[in-house]
Amino acid sequence: MAAGLVISAPASGVGKTTLTLALARAWRNSGLRVQCFKSGPDYIDPAFHAAATGRASVNVDSWAMDRGTISHLVSRGIDADVVLAEGSMGLFDGVAARGVCGTGATADIAEMLDWPVLLVIDPSGQAQTAAAIAAGLRDYRPGVRLAGVVLNRVASPRHEALVRRALLDAGIAVFGALPRHAEISLPKRHLGLVQAEEQAEIGKLIDEAVRFVAEHVDLDAVLRSAATWSPQPAASGVNVTPPGQRIALARDAAFSFVYPHMLEAWRAAGAEISTFSPLADEAPDPVADVCWLPGGYPELQAGRIAANARFRSGLRAFAETRPVHGECGGYMVLGTALTDADGISHEMTGLLGLETSFAKRRMHLGYRLAELAAPMPGHQAGARLRGHEFHYSTIVAQPDTALAVVHDATGAVIAETGSRRGQATGTFFHLIAEDR
Repeated sequence: MAAGLVISAPASGVGKTTLTLALARAWRNSGLRVQCFKSGPDYIDPAFHAAATGRASVNVDSWAMDRGTISHLVSRGIDADVVLAEGSMGLFDGVAARGVCGTGATADIAEMLDWPVLLVIDPSGQAQTAAAIAAGLRDYRPGVRLAGVVLNRVASPRHEALVRRALLDAGIAVFGALPRHAEISLPKRHLGLVQAEEQAEIGKLIDEAVRFVAEHVDLDAVLRSAATWSPQPAASGVNVTPPGQRIALARDAAFSFVYPHMLEAWRAAGAEISTFSPLADEAPDPVADVCWLPGGYPELQAGRIAANARFRSGLRAFAETRPVHGECGGYMVLGTALTDADGISHEMTGLLGLETSFAKRRMHLGYRLAELAAPMPGHQAGARLRGHEFHYSTIVAQPDTALAVVHDATGAVIAETGSRRGQATGTFFHLIAEDR
């Protein structure tokens, strides 16, 4: 039996990840086995969870996944003592139209698993109003239970006392209050946190977070607030077909946005994955059946990618006889040109006619449902794929045949259709699951 708890907040940027990492590492340091999950389509936070717990973390998503898939993924916590699910955005934030079994909101996961919610509240610029917000979240949706609150970035002892009294008067437990502490602020860039693998000091940051949180939060009381939980047998696993038997996967700081559950599902189905680094001017494994370029930050490395002739020529040679697929940043690299933030155009691999620009940033964000008009690695024409798109690049040209008809979560058709030419295909969305 494990103790299950959801970490959420009224909004993004309040400190959910820092608190999750601190709790996970503190309990691990005390000898407990801790398993983390990420609610929603964030592909960066699971790597931070793994750094804190020593165990792989995966995403669970109520818009893209059915209950069987979620149950299968969460069942990895069967041997853990504590299981933490970190939310995305605010507790009830999702899309307007329901997906497979929910809107993608963290509250869906909390209700589905029957785990109480630990709220992180930032009362900056307010006092008693913070209690009104917490009470509103507690009462908004039957079936979602509130364990209590951790305050973050309190300005002073007086400020803390005002907020604490209001929360206690509202019948809401306060497990601790964290003063402002810049030393444990995790660095960010335009798509979220700087990736864990890029931070040499990540271990020290987590250790400092543990020291700071343990000083101000009653960790034992938080643990007691968690629900006793035992995973139920899953009727089904992750509905993802490997793109090939032998997969050459681009993997480095520019190509790292791939969901952990995808790689696990590929391996579980018998696929073999070999990684290569375009930034190190490496070409895909010549004995692979398919090459997959995930998203990441190619716009920050465009000049280096353009200069890496061995990678570019090796990928072109591979694509003459075998499929190559790119997601988001990987799709951009399969195109002819990528213009960086300084307005400099860099030649890419030219396997597709796509031209993109980062010079004029425009955010593209949201769930995507695509019906394939043609096959792509692992999926036949007509397949319905669920994924998520998040980037700031603008399409300058997308001249090739459309790969799919793509809708957003409201059902509206969008222009980011993906492309296909010869053996090459690409999409702006990151695949999460295929509709059963």
